[in-house]
Amino acid sequence: EAIKKMGELGLMGIMVDPKWNGAGMDTVSYAIAMEEISRVDASCGVIMSVNNSLVCFLLEKFASDTIKEAYLKPLASGEKLGAFSLSEPQSGSDASNMKTHAKKEGNHYIINGIKNWVTSGIHSDYVILFAVTTPGVGHKGISCFIIKKGCDGFVTGKPENKLGIRASDTCELYFDNVKVPIENLIGKEGEGFRIALETLDGGRIGIAAQALGIAQASLDASISYSKERIQFGKSISTNQAIQYKIADMAIEIESARLLAYKAAWLKDQKQSYGQIASMAKVYASEMAMRASTQCVQIHGGYGYMRESGIERLMRDAKITQIYEGTSEIQRIVIARKLLQ
Repeated sequence: EAIKKMGELGLMGIMVDPKWNGAGMDTVSYAIAMEEISRVDASCGVIMSVNNSLVCFLLEKFASDTIKEAYLKPLASGEKLGAFSLSEPQSGSDASNMKTHAKKEGNHYIINGIKNWVTSGIHSDYVILFAVTTPGVGHKGISCFIIKKGCDGFVTGKPENKLGIRASDTCELYFDNVKVPIENLIGKEGEGFRIALETLDGGRIGIAAQALGIAQASLDASISYSKERIQFGKSISTNQAIQYKIADMAIEIESARLLAYKAAWLKDQKQSYGQIASMAKVYASEMAMRASTQCVQIHGGYGYMRESGIERLMRDAKITQIYEGTSEIQRIVIARKLLQ
């Protein structure tokens, strides 16, 4: 129900042109909205991020007008929900090492394979899928498709039991001789990996903003609680030990926010933004982990209790260091760019 309401508010297709039912806003606006949603619930944030950054962006930039009419319009309006399916059991960071394959037969592709870690895999209506169309040539043989749920042979796995972002479903997807019309190919055969990498650059802005929201919520809660909690006859906010934690959180949050906004602004200016987006994701995600951990510490035993809602911030923050490119992969991306 919350996601449907977000769609009505224009939050599920923020950057999409209004002619495709989007809100027609820029990437900076998207980053701000992502932070504000994630400040309350990071699960809603990641559902929104995937639909905007990975699904709608990809379709608007790379798909045919026919696909945009059929799929992008309902996705951008929030009427339908999208998922992005790249990872497999044996290929996470090594994304090009995929085994899912698509074989052309007449007017269809026949798809077989398994995908995992699919955000919104259960509740989505459409899935962006990457599969090998030309074996033996590595990433140059990967192509991109859009698939509607409900096809024969397309089976959704059980929800994963995750540490955090538990209100966002994650699952495996199974493809057993799934027939997909050739019109559902996005771009040309062999362009899939390039499409995935360019899409993930923008996705990292969304995850940086999600991490920012978690961190800001951690700071908000820390300030509020430290002023209310009385120990030794005074609020704990009067102790320098607490003040230093709060000051450090604020410094790091503002630094991460500026990095994320710069990446978003560069994207809006149609300038190279991949390196800065990677910097924003690394810094914001690691900062969110530090901020949420300090938030639990400031709350003490109460912060460790499930009913407080504080420990959830810490659990939700962790995944931002892992998905859409781990911190380690981001550092490789940044270093390669610097050393070119």
